[in-house]
Amino acid sequence: QVQLVESGGGLVQAGGSLRLSCAASGGTFSSYTMAWFRQAPGKERDFVGAIRWGTGSTFSADSVKGRFTISRDNAKNTVYLQMNSLKPEDTAVYFCAADKDLRWTIPKNKYDYDYWGQGAQVTVSS
Repeated sequence: QVQLVESGGGLVQAGGSLRLSCAASGGTFSSYTMAWFRQAPGKERDFVGAIRWGTGSTFSADSVKGRFTISRDNAKNTVYLQMNSLKPEDTAVYFCAADKDLRWTIPKNKYDYDYWGQGAQVTVSS
């Protein structure tokens, strides 16, 4: 059974940085796509970015491009979301997700993802 466990959330001032981790277990992830989504109160769960575990190729949403970076550590089976230059509008619960299907393009639709973590709260104060 695939399990995803996020960590690293917290409270930070605008302009600061945080790094989220997503520890994956229970599967062979070399063909998976791992993604980060976020959900603010009363809003939809939005795609933030993703990484193909095998190749390391990444894709980020326009709203975070240039500020957020996704990476992975194969030895630790962990995916990271490095968030810099944080803004109050980045405040949300951040979710790690895994897509086990091979696709031509990185999926941005939450319904394409098979497994989810429990979420990590990120709060950015102004």
